[in-house]
Amino acid sequence: MHPKTFSILPVVLAIAATTLVPTSASFAASHVAKKAVQKKPTADAPAAATVAGETAVAGGAPALAAKAWLLMDFDSGEVLASANADEPLPPASLTKMMTSFLVEQALRSGKLKKDDLVTTSQNAWCRGSSTESCMYLPLNSQATVIDILRGIIIQSGNDASKAIAEHMAGSEEGFAKLMNAEAQRLGMTHTHFVNATGLPDPDHKASARDLAILARAIIRDSSDFYPIYAEREFKYNGIKQGNRNALLYTDPTVDGLKTGHTQEAGYCLVTSSKRNGMRLITVILNTNSAQARADQTRTLLGWGYSNFEKATPIQPNAVVATAKVNFGKADTVAAGLATPWTVTVPRGQQVQTSVQIKPDLEAPVAKGAVIGKVVANSNGKPVGEAPLIAQADVERAGFMLRSWQRVTKLFGK
Repeated sequence: MHPKTFSILPVVLAIAATTLVPTSASFAASHVAKKAVQKKPTADAPAAATVAGETAVAGGAPALAAKAWLLMDFDSGEVLASANADEPLPPASLTKMMTSFLVEQALRSGKLKKDDLVTTSQNAWCRGSSTESCMYLPLNSQATVIDILRGIIIQSGNDASKAIAEHMAGSEEGFAKLMNAEAQRLGMTHTHFVNATGLPDPDHKASARDLAILARAIIRDSSDFYPIYAEREFKYNGIKQGNRNALLYTDPTVDGLKTGHTQEAGYCLVTSSKRNGMRLITVILNTNSAQARADQTRTLLGWGYSNFEKATPIQPNAVVATAKVNFGKADTVAAGLATPWTVTVPRGQQVQTSVQIKPDLEAPVAKGAVIGKVVANSNGKPVGEAPLIAQADVERAGFMLRSWQRVTKLFGK
């Protein structure tokens, strides 16, 4: 993150007021600029009702003036606090997280390359409307996939989103099918996409929980591209636009993800923050202003870091259990963790563990094979689990020894 200086304050104020618009000489002289009009400041909606959340923390969660909100631990995917987490709501430009995720996964798999060219069709072209955000791709021009990706993430370009949808699936309708298939794969059970942009449609909905699941997938599976979500500005076609996520300018622990706003959706924000080795994801849906979505996210992050901590239920390299092995040259094998393991729990709460070993384990057993799991519980509630692996090879016994073991097993010896 860049150090904070007074030079960024005008940008922050512009973002908070939702009046950030391109202002450059080249833009004014371009064909696009002739059709563009300056975005008018949007009056704040009436204050949303305050909604209290559910949490395992004694004393409860904060009450936030948003229709739905959620706090998730990135490492485990556990929801630490939430309100109306599964209510399908209009997600506005938070939709573009799925659009960008599909682009990122196509880049990772080789289906797309960063320098592939994407054409801006008549349908994708942004006409400079005051009611939508644009990357300002010229009509019938071509842009590289990596520029398109930045235009989606940083500038929230509807034109960029439509252009890549047509490039990848032939049409935006076809791309929506890809979006819904990926949502199903990720376990987003209260989400249905109709378009790549988040422009209003009565059938286009997503829940706070589902959007947190998507954010977690982006951070986990798109690590090569995730730094783009923290970039504060992007210049294309001579037009420099700033990222609308105000927290990127004021909180050095925040490194993503996406803002959204339509009249139907209200002001929305999905954010990720990492402090002292703990990463939290927040979702704020349908609040009444850009300032409110930023303030409520700050409140939720502050509450989360104050009320939760990382715990290590079992030390690395410890023998967690001894597993019985049938028909092996050895009767048992040590079981331990594959990697260091932490869980997130309310501060001060104790963590208990229980071990589950696969029944009727038979040789041969390879070192590193998963032979069970360990479950962590806090205050009677599961807070995480980790696989247990064999710490050594166990070869299969010879015929005579196996026969003897079968006899002794038959008689219960």
